[in-house]
Formats: sequence, C-alpha cells, structure tokens
Amino acid sequence: MNQLKKQLHDLCLAYVHERMSAAQFAINEAQQATNNDTKSSAGDKYETGREMMQQETNRNLTQLNEANKLIVALNQISTSGQSLTAEAGSVVLTNNGNFYLSISAGVLQLDRETYVAISPGSPIGLKMKGCKAGNEFRLNGKAYKVMEVL
Repeated sequence: MNQLKKQLHDLCLAYVHERMSAAQFAINEAQQATNNDTKSSAGDKYETGREMMQQETNRNLTQLNEANKLIVALNQISTSGQSLTAEAGSVVLTNNGNFYLSISAGVLQLDRETYVAISPGSPIGLKMKGCKAGNEFRLNGKAYKVMEVL
C-alpha cells in the first residue's frame, strides 16, 4: 500500500514537472522573441508586440510560481504509513472512484486502475477529509461511500 502512495505521489510530481517545463519553455520562447524583435518605423507596433510578449512571460511566470507551490505541497505529504481517516496523502477508495488526496492533478492511471488526484482543500477533498471506511457523504447530489482509506 505504501508502494501505491509512492507511485501516485511520483505521478503527481511528474505532472507538476511537466507543467513547470512547459511554462519555462514558453518563457524562454517569449524572451527569445523579444530579443529578436527589432524596432521598425512603426514604433507603436513594436511596443505593442513587446507588451504582448511581456504579458505572455508574466502569465507563464505565474504558472511557474503555482507549480512551485504544488511541489511544496507534495513535499509535505508523507507516502509512508497508513491512516484510518482520510487526510493529505491518503488514498480513498469509494463506490464512485478512487482518490488520492494530494494536489489537483486530475486523472492518474496506475496498473490499469484510475485514481483522481485531488486537493484536500477542494470541495470533494473537504467532504472526504476525516472520513473512515464506511462513512458516506454527498456532493453535488451524488452519494459517495468510503470503502477503504489507505
């Protein structure tokens, strides 16, 4: 079971690193485009292009910053041990899907099983937090029964 948590944790890390790489690539591309842009006689056009590239760089810097926050959150999650109640780092198996309480990384495929990586602060994460096997909760009109907490 700790192996499962470790594998899901590693998938979340890969997700964040992929986001970081994409943001860094876009920042580098925008920077390169800015450096290659030469001032023409149409000064306003030049300034508008530079401003658009700067906005793109800022957007990607924000994404990079958010990805760094996700890394920090993942580093605070233990992949060892088992808890009887759902908390950050828990794998929660329900009648409506399998969840990994960590970060919002979406659907993860592992050994032909599907898990959804969710943040403990998300609406479903808040409902799930503190649940034990046998507990039930409702979210958006859908009933969930916790089958097991790993």
